[in-house]
Order: sequence, then structure tokens, then C-alpha cells
Amino acid sequence: MAMKIRLARGGSKKRPFYRVVASDSRMPRDGRFIEKLGTYNPLLAKDSEERVKLDLDRIKYWLGEGAQPTDRVSRMLEAAGVLEKKERSNLKKGLPGKKATDRAEEKAAKAAAAAEAAAAPAEEAPAADEAAES
Repeated sequence: MAMKIRLARGGSKKRPFYRVVASDSRMPRDGRFIEKLGTYNPLLAKDSEERVKLDLDRIKYWLGEGAQPTDRVSRMLEAAGVLEKKERSNLKKGLPGKKATDRAEEKAAKAAAAAEAAAAPAEEAPAADEAAES
């Protein structure tokens, strides 16, 4: 039996509340679970002690039995010090899209052209002043 430690959603519409549960991975997200291991209330402030409550002894037991935490639960366990931090990288998510990069290139080209145009008359002006003096 493949065990997961995951979030089961409760609460009403637009007012989420989650239970951290140990369940069989074949069961539905909000369906049957084996044991409740804690709670998570995303509506509370991030520094609130009531936001995440975990029964760390039982979580360690289930991890020892081979249960795999989901990504969100593993982040909570990393913050609690139960798991060591994983190196995560989503390199493409932070990059701008194709249209944004095209706009940035256009803007850079216009700025370079404007700087070039501004520099050219400044160089010609002293030469014109010298010709006028003689």
C-alpha cells in the first residue's frame, strides 16, 4: 500500500482549511484517511502559531513506515525541521514570455538608438563652434 502524507481540504467556499493526513495514495484527496496528523489554516498570518500545527512524532512514524509527503507538506516539514531542505529549481517559471522578451529587445534597441542620436550632435556641436570662431 503506497502511503502519502498530504493535505485534505475542508472549510467552506473561499475559506479553505486543511487537515494534514496519512492516507492511501489511491484514496481521493478529501476522502478516507488513516490518521489525522495536523492542521493548516492558510487564512491566518504567516507568523501565527495556529497556522500550521503538526504532530511531529506521528509524522516521523509514518515517514519511517515509508509514507511519502507531498510537495506542500514536505515544505512544512522542512520548516519544522523534520526533513532536510531539498534543492528545488524551476528555472523557466521566472523567465518572461516570448512577447515580453520581444518588447524588452525593442525597448533596448530604441534606447540605444536614442543614446546614439544624442551623442552624435554633441560631438558635431564643438566642431561647428570651432568653424564659426575662425
